Amino acid sequence: MWLVFAILSSVFAALTSILAKVGIDGVNSNLATAIRTLVVLIMAWAMVFLTNNQSGITEIGKKSWIFLILSGLATGASWLCYYKALQMGDASKVVPIDKLSVVITLIMAFVFLHEDFTSKSIIGCILITSGTLFMVI
Repeated sequence: MWLVFAILSSVFAALTSILAKVGIDGVNSNLATAIRTLVVLIMAWAMVFLTNNQSGITEIGKKSWIFLILSGLATGASWLCYYKALQMGDASKVVPIDKLSVVITLIMAFVFLHEDFTSKSIIGCILITSGTLFMVI
């Protein structure tokens, strides 16, 4: 089932980029990010209440709170930078560079989470990086 959600995630991420590029025309990138964030916030809380998971908030530990907040700050910074880049550049160039996050995530997962960095991972990182450079140069 994770594969279905991962594929849907990539489809929605692609839609996000195209819809954002059209919607950001003539709109300040910070304001556009705030509007997008508000919609995401409403959607996320709606899902929490629709699935009746709101009671789980009291069970979240201190470490989880800290890292979820840090993750939220990183997401916010990413979105602000992404929208500014999208406003200034072509979606066909901004998006591939943004997706270098896959390579950076694999490296960070190896360094900080001690996940395996296999020859397949290395080859994939090289291909993604090469493909990104090929697309934007």
